[in-house]
Amino acid sequence: MIAATSHANQLNSQHDPIAFASAARKGSEEPGWQQLLADAVSDPRELCALLELDPALVLPALTAARDFALRVPRSYVARMRKGDPHDPLLLQVLPVAAETAVVDGFVTDPVGDMDRRAAQGLLHKYRGRALLVATGACAVHCRYCFRRHFPYAEESALQQGWLGAIEHLRADPTIGEVILSGGDPWSLSDRRLKQLTDALEAIPHIRRLRVHTRYPIVLPERIDSGLLEWLHGVRLQKVVVMHANHAREIDPSVRQACAQLSAAGVTLLNQSVLLKGVNDSVDALAELSEALFETHVLPYYLHVLDKVRGAAHFDLPESRALQLHRELTARLPGYLVPKLVREVAGAPAKTAVVGPIEVSLE
Repeated sequence: MIAATSHANQLNSQHDPIAFASAARKGSEEPGWQQLLADAVSDPRELCALLELDPALVLPALTAARDFALRVPRSYVARMRKGDPHDPLLLQVLPVAAETAVVDGFVTDPVGDMDRRAAQGLLHKYRGRALLVATGACAVHCRYCFRRHFPYAEESALQQGWLGAIEHLRADPTIGEVILSGGDPWSLSDRRLKQLTDALEAIPHIRRLRVHTRYPIVLPERIDSGLLEWLHGVRLQKVVVMHANHAREIDPSVRQACAQLSAAGVTLLNQSVLLKGVNDSVDALAELSEALFETHVLPYYLHVLDKVRGAAHFDLPESRALQLHRELTARLPGYLVPKLVREVAGAPAKTAVVGPIEVSLE
């Protein structure tokens, strides 16, 4: 595996939508998603100034951003509390000095992606489904990202026009579901997405398309008429797994985007990561589940942190994760309680995190 290739390096590639964002929607009264993406905050000095934060945060942020760049849309920044260095949305995106520490057990490929490479940009870990790394570009750089060191320049399926990935999928009739991931697959243009799904629909045994994306949360403007037209035209069953970690991420623009996705025939799920300082309380987790369900999104997974190098400061003891999940189960109906899981390299499926079995006696 090639060490520490940051998302920032991928953003300069010819496949990145930012490269043509300046030409997007010229003459439009409101900027399109590509322009908003190009205008995202990428300088820690600007982020701290916008939020009126202590200037002492700037230097460590600049240092940490050398290996993994800051990137956050301005509409997401607008949901953060000014003057609060502990804001749960800010903590997800602000580079900090702790990222530069070397911590035992935290590695560059914590989930074993590179060992399950089936073709360029295609990971085949689990029976019946395969994951296509559609692009390395993201709308936001989450500091806990388990693929923050992934070699996107070499391993994006788009480098070969998806040919190798499509051939592998066509040759394996046991694969019924394709997962689009990255990076974020909705960083691709609508034209590219249609090219890909047209190729997938030509494979008889592919029945479902699953998209893992953060766009509905951090840049809901991406859910525009072009994306919705593409979704309406996809004949496969469609599942979108979003990624929100805190209830304050869900504002009216997010709710509108989700309503439009539902109207396009999409099943909406959410996966979260349990993060120290962000959502490590039963109140925060319960509020998130309630906010998601009010937005017609079903809580799906609550991941314990993947032990990726640079994210150790977000980690919680497994005993604490189990305690929180038990408290959440006691507070909410079952359909609002996400499964507590971890990804174990080489395992045949996500691994449930469970504690000792408790038996109630009369």
